[in-house]
Amino acid sequence: MKALITGITGQDGSFLTELLLEKGYTVHGIIRRTSSFNTQRIDHLYQDPHIPGTRLFLDHGDLGDSTSLNTILRQVVPDEIYNLGAQSHVRVSFDVPEYTTDVTAVGAVRILEAIRELGIKPKFYQASSSEMFGKVVETPQTETTPFYPRSPYACAKVFAYHTTVNYREAYNLFACNGILFNHESERRGETFVTRKITRAATRIKMGLQDKLFLGNLDAKRDWGYAKDYVEAMWLMMQAEKSDDYVIATGETHSVREFVQEVFSYLDMDWKEYVQIDPWYYRPSEVDFLQGDSSKARRQLGWEPKVGFHELVRLMVDHDMGIAKKEKQMRDLST
Repeated sequence: MKALITGITGQDGSFLTELLLEKGYTVHGIIRRTSSFNTQRIDHLYQDPHIPGTRLFLDHGDLGDSTSLNTILRQVVPDEIYNLGAQSHVRVSFDVPEYTTDVTAVGAVRILEAIRELGIKPKFYQASSSEMFGKVVETPQTETTPFYPRSPYACAKVFAYHTTVNYREAYNLFACNGILFNHESERRGETFVTRKITRAATRIKMGLQDKLFLGNLDAKRDWGYAKDYVEAMWLMMQAEKSDDYVIATGETHSVREFVQEVFSYLDMDWKEYVQIDPWYYRPSEVDFLQGDSSKARRQLGWEPKVGFHELVRLMVDHDMGIAKKEKQMRDLST
């Protein structure tokens, strides 16, 4: 089996690559050309493509460039395509709404249209998001809950979701949407709130940082472990018929609870270190998300393995290792 992944250098892309390689796939990942290397999350998997037996290949392309996407699809002819690439930071999407829309929404169209034009028949996975539910109209949220997006990112994801459904119905493609609720890990980008908290708290513990600045502590999210969630992506693609699935733990915790759990694990009082900065508030907030993944559990046999408390400890332990190394380097230089 041959898979193509957009967003391969991200959190989900790296975990998915590991999973697929373990299952014997050849994996191609689309990466953008940058002036600095950004492949840290998959460097441990990457081998010289000229070495016989290599099963991971990186191809230069961009979700904003249909020509590169068509070329890659024509050359690779994948059995499965996982579209994980996006401008995925919700707060930043308010600052760059046009770019977010072009990559996150129209990028999905470019891939689907390339599939149609080339006449190939890969299975297609679209990374949809719980942010599409936004100002929720019912709780918990299921596959039939109406969308109410509250950010340019969420609006772009709604567009990509419906486009995927449309191409499935119009052109008889195997195309599915994974509506994934918040999923975190030690590989989460450091600008995302959970990783921002664990990085800052461990640095504060080691005397490397004084304060942590956050926005809305009352926002509540359904947090799971990214490694569990990429398994759900793969299971969707193995189903006999393509469909759309909510992937979630069913538990909701506030940002405040996440902060408390992190600082408590480090034996610190979070109130001494956390300050609220209005800049981190969104122009329109999503207050509460809680998913019902009954359909995925019933039809795919999927269930989350890592709970909230274990997730927090996993992330803190990882970031404490980084903080300790940072302190050693600082001490050596002074």
